[in-house]
Order: sequence, then C-alpha cells, then structure tokens
Amino acid sequence: MVLTVDIGNSNIVVGEWEDEKLKFVSRIETDKTMTEDSYTVRLKNILELYGVQYEKIEGSIVSSVVPQVTGSVVNALERLIGKKPLIVGPGIKTGLNIRIDDPAELGSDLCADAVGALAKYPKPIIIFDMGTATTISVIDAKGCLLGGAIIPGVRTSLDALSQNASLLPHIGLEAPRDLIGRNTIDCMKSGAVFGTAALIDGMAQRIEERLGQKATIVATGGNSSYIIPYCKSKIIYDANLLLEGLINIYRKNVTK
Repeated sequence: MVLTVDIGNSNIVVGEWEDEKLKFVSRIETDKTMTEDSYTVRLKNILELYGVQYEKIEGSIVSSVVPQVTGSVVNALERLIGKKPLIVGPGIKTGLNIRIDDPAELGSDLCADAVGALAKYPKPIIIFDMGTATTISVIDAKGCLLGGAIIPGVRTSLDALSQNASLLPHIGLEAPRDLIGRNTIDCMKSGAVFGTAALIDGMAQRIEERLGQKATIVATGGNSSYIIPYCKSKIIYDANLLLEGLINIYRKNVTK
C-alpha cells in the first residue's frame, strides 16, 4: 500500500494505491497557516475515514508546488506511517527526457503529469492541467518533454475579474444556457466556460501545428471537468493522471 500526495495551490490531493489500483482519492484545502500538528490530524482523519491500516503502508511520495506547506505535510506523513516520504524533485528518478532550458525549474506536478501520460497514452502528447493555473506540457513523438505554457486558471481569472470590476459579481463555474449571454452572469459564465474551451482548442491546434502532427490531448486538474465537455478538440479527461504519475515515480525509485 502506497500513499501519493499532491500539494497544489488550492488543494492537497491524497490517493491510496493497493496492488496498482487506486483505492480512494481525498482532498483537503491547502492552508499555509496550518501547523505540522494540524496537517497530521487532517491526514490521520482521512486515513481513518477510509479504514487504512498504518502497518500496511509501505511508503509515500509527495509532489508540491507550495514550498511553505511541503515540510509540514512531509513531516506529518512521516509521523503517521513511520517512514520518510519520497519527494519529487532533483535527484529522483523519473525516466523523463526533459528538454527545457533548466530542468530543475520543472514543477513536480508537471513532472508527475508527464510520467503518468507517457505510461498510458500514444505520443506525442499535449497535457492540460487545469487548476489554480492552467499549465500545458508538450511531449514529442520521441517522448521528450519539450516545455509548454502557463495560463491563469479559469477560477483565478474569474475571481480577479470580480475583484477588480466593481459591478461584476462572484459566480460559480458552470456553462450558461446559451453561448450569447443575455445578462451579466450568463455573459461571465459564457466567457469563463466557452472562452476557456476555445483557448484550449486554439492552443492544442497551434501546438499540433508546431509539432507537425496530431497529438493525444489529455486534460486533468480540478477545473477540467467544467471545461472539456465544451471543447471541439478530441480530449481525454483523466482526473487522476498526476497520482498515476506519482505511483510510477515511486516504483522507479523503490524496489520491494
């Protein structure tokens, strides 16, 4: 049994793997003010909720894009299971051929996404990870991670719009009744959902033109399920891609 933990800007996602099967996925809010003790209690509650037996946990692996939280979560895991977690970062084996200017700059979340995608999808691959930011990772036909793009996430953009435009309300993320909105809220929803879908389609098309061939397009991240149904491109929605990448990285670094 292995725990995979992804620390994102908005949420910490915990997954438990047993016999190469993902048994559960749980989320808690990322909070930079929480102490190690607080994270220990929150993680303990999750494990007990799903009936996890600590003695059966062989190890854990963590990816994080929030350095202020990483230490607290890592120490909490070690306290709970008695073993130091692996941390995705420099020196860990991933099997990736990274072609960006400085491979050390590659976020651990993007690294895990790429490892997960390479394990299950035909190359080349375009990965959209839609969270606080929408990140794009491009893997060529040889399996090399070429780089990508970073775009403000759809909820981040919506929140910024509401905060900076006095007459615009805070709204939920769902599609309006019609592409052409007839009131302020529907106009905002149209821009957020259909506008983001058009962005995804447009970037995918431009990247395929840059690669000179069609690619497998994969979407993951907390906001993907709201947007991908409205894209015109053929896109595979893979909710647990990052966790699958983490378990693959764990297996590359730990031998039974």
